Amino acid sequence: MKRVQLAAVEAGFQHNNLVLLADKDHLDALDSQLAPGELAFVRQATSQEVSSFSFPRAEGVVFVRILKAEKDDYIALEDARLAGNELLGELRRYKIETLGIHNFCSENRALAFAEGLALGSYQFLKYFTKPAEKNLQEIRLSPDSASSSAIAEVNALLDAVFLTRDLVNEPQSHLNSIQLAEAIESVAREFGFQAEIMGKEKIEALKMGGLLAVNRASQIPPRFCVLEWKPEAAKNEKPVVLVGKGVVYDTGGLSLKPSEAMDYMKCDMAGAATVVGALAVAARTNLPVHIVGLIPVTDNRIGQNAFAPGDVITMGSGKTVEVMNTDAEGRIILADALHYAKKYEPALALDIATLTGSAVRALGTQAICYMGNAPKTVKNTLEESGFATYERLVELPLWKEFGDELKSNIADLKNLGSSNAGMITAGKFLENFVDYPWLHLDIAGPAYLRVANGYRTKEGTGVGVRLLYNFLKKQYT
Repeated sequence: MKRVQLAAVEAGFQHNNLVLLADKDHLDALDSQLAPGELAFVRQATSQEVSSFSFPRAEGVVFVRILKAEKDDYIALEDARLAGNELLGELRRYKIETLGIHNFCSENRALAFAEGLALGSYQFLKYFTKPAEKNLQEIRLSPDSASSSAIAEVNALLDAVFLTRDLVNEPQSHLNSIQLAEAIESVAREFGFQAEIMGKEKIEALKMGGLLAVNRASQIPPRFCVLEWKPEAAKNEKPVVLVGKGVVYDTGGLSLKPSEAMDYMKCDMAGAATVVGALAVAARTNLPVHIVGLIPVTDNRIGQNAFAPGDVITMGSGKTVEVMNTDAEGRIILADALHYAKKYEPALALDIATLTGSAVRALGTQAICYMGNAPKTVKNTLEESGFATYERLVELPLWKEFGDELKSNIADLKNLGSSNAGMITAGKFLENFVDYPWLHLDIAGPAYLRVANGYRTKEGTGVGVRLLYNFLKKQYT
C-alpha cells in the first residue's frame, strides 16, 4: 500500500477534519476555529491538565491537542511526534483519510506532529490475503505550519524509512542474499544512485575470507554490494563510507541459537537496510555529500561445510582470525567490508549493524551504542543528530585493555572476547581493520521491536535512516 503523503496547501485552506495544535499560553488563538462553547470547554479542561479533545461535527471532526511547553527543543519535537502517533487510533475509528493541521503553538511543532503521525501509520500488509484497510492517506499542513521544501524533505525521509522497514520485515523465504541484492539494484534505479553487485567469483578474487567463511554452509551464494551517491556539487573531497551488516538470516551457525532467539533473525540485515535507506534519501533530496555504501550479504547456516569454532580464517586484509563462536559472524563480514573501504580513503566510515545482544542488555531498545576513533567534533555532531531525531546514542570506550580479550594463541585475533562488555570487544575487533576515521554503531536494540514504541512500529523500525541523514547534512553541508 502507498504510504501517507504530507502535502502543503495554500493560504486560507479549510478542511473538514482538522488538528489544532496549541499550548496553554495560546488558547485564545483557537477562537478562529472553535465555537465559543468549545473553546470554553477546552479552557476549563486544560486547567485540569486535559490535553486531548475531539469535536465531531456534521462535516468532519476537529481534534485539539494541547502540547506542553518544553525548554529542551529536542524533547519538544519528540513530544509532538508521539502526540501525532497517539492520534492514529481516533483517526482509524472515524475512518479519516485526509487530515489538515494548523499550528497555534508558540513553537511550531506541526511538522514533527505530522512526522510522528505518518511514521506510526506504517503497516506491513504484503502477506495478508485480505489486508485491513489503512484509512489515512494524506496530511495537509497550512502554510504557517511548514514550508513546501521542509515537507518535501520529510516525505523523502518517510519514503526511506518505510523502504528500510519493508526490507527488514521481509521474511528470509522471500529475501535471501540474491533477492536482497536484486532489491538493492531496484532501489538504486528508483531513487537515482549507483549500485554494483559483486558475485561469489569477484568476492573470491578480493580474498574476502570472512564473508566466504560465513557463507560456507549456505546454498545461496554471497553478494557484496557497492552503492554510491556522488553529486556534482558534493561538498566533501573524500567520501563518507557507510557499511551495513547484511546477514539475511542468522541461525548462529554451529554455535546454534536457541529457538526463541532465532524466530526474528530475518532482522539481522537491518544495518544493510539502513544503509540502503540512507543512500535513498540522500539521492531523493539531492544531498551534496559524496556517499559510498558497502554491504556484505549472506546468511549464516548450519551444514556439512559450515565454518566451525576452532577454525582459522584469513580475512581480506590478510589478518588471521580464530573462530571462537560462529554466532559472532557479523563482525567477520563487516571486517572484510571495512578493509575494502580503505581504497576510498574515506573522510569518515560508519558501520551499522545489529551486532550484539550485549548492546541490548546494556541499553535496551531505547538507544544505539557507538564507539570509534573519529574526532570528538564528529562524535558531538552525531550525538546532536541523535537527539534531533530521537535516535539517541551512547558512546562506549575502546580502551586497549578490551583488545587483550581478543588475543589468540594460534592466530592474529579471536572473533570473540569474554561474556563481559561484548558490544565493546566486538567494536574492538573491527578496529583492527580500519586505518581511517571510523565509528561503529550497534543498533541491535532499537532496530527490531517485539512491541511498538510510539511511532516506532512493531518489528522493523527503520532506525538509523533519519539519524544518518541528519548527521550527514549537519556535518558536511
